[in-house]
Amino acid sequence: MKTVFVGAVEGSHVALSAICARGFVPDLVVTLPPDLSHRHSDFADLKPTADRYDIPVHYTAKSDSAGTIKTIQAVKPDLILVIGWSQICGPEFRAQAKIGCVGFHPSALPRLRGRGVIPWTVILGETDVGASLFWLGEGADDGPIAAQARYAVDPNTVTARELYDRALQALTQLLPQLLTQISEGDIPAAPQPETGISLCARRRPEDGLIDWTRPAAEINRLIRAAGPPYPGAFTYTASGEKLVLLGVQNTALQGYYIGLPGQIQAIEGNRFTVACGDGKCLDITNWTGADAPPELHSKLRNSE
Repeated sequence: MKTVFVGAVEGSHVALSAICARGFVPDLVVTLPPDLSHRHSDFADLKPTADRYDIPVHYTAKSDSAGTIKTIQAVKPDLILVIGWSQICGPEFRAQAKIGCVGFHPSALPRLRGRGVIPWTVILGETDVGASLFWLGEGADDGPIAAQARYAVDPNTVTARELYDRALQALTQLLPQLLTQISEGDIPAAPQPETGISLCARRRPEDGLIDWTRPAAEINRLIRAAGPPYPGAFTYTASGEKLVLLGVQNTALQGYYIGLPGQIQAIEGNRFTVACGDGKCLDITNWTGADAPPELHSKLRNSE
């Protein structure tokens, strides 16, 4: 079975390594050139893994370009694996695979189709989540399901990093199993349910800006959602320094501190406590961007 692997992020690297280790070495890897790595905060260089298994690498800025389609066409693939690729793969691209094109999505489809799925999962307080391999079609993440894993998470503590890692763990289990099935002539393709569909809009780095007038629970979710492997939720000190907030906890002594939204209520080492719009407070436990915590009773703000 001839395959082409398309991807450019951390999940792509994990998936490529997993299938190669199981003997499913692709005939071609298609990925972004290094000078376009800025497109993804979780960009991963696939060439070292490809070189380890003597897989040709084709760099492209656009998977639907004539040159890329011609390169894939020369392989005459049975299957194209699109794992960690944010571009829509058009009809001509998909037509190059005899069996079809398999994509990966870090949600239990049909819920949470679209972009920025892991941050939205945290922001929405989801409890029943999952990961899906599906057959690419005309729409966004709406093709038949080839394989799926579901698992529960704690919406009050889960972070983007934890969800990302859990999705990758599922991917490394699901994808080799699916390739084994397909190579044996079993091609699973279950239509997605017509109920429970939702579509996520794209998120950009600037969407991580914190509005301290919002409730503490909402800000807590934003900090956990926007953190690694994404750029992070951020705020500005009174002197204009940008702080990227990476760790957060609900303050134990709720009702003890009284202050204005964004005001620093306490400092303990590198840990500091901030008042939010509903009168509750958050403890910031990990952050970057300044040499010291903000000054006591100073106010964080949403601009430099």
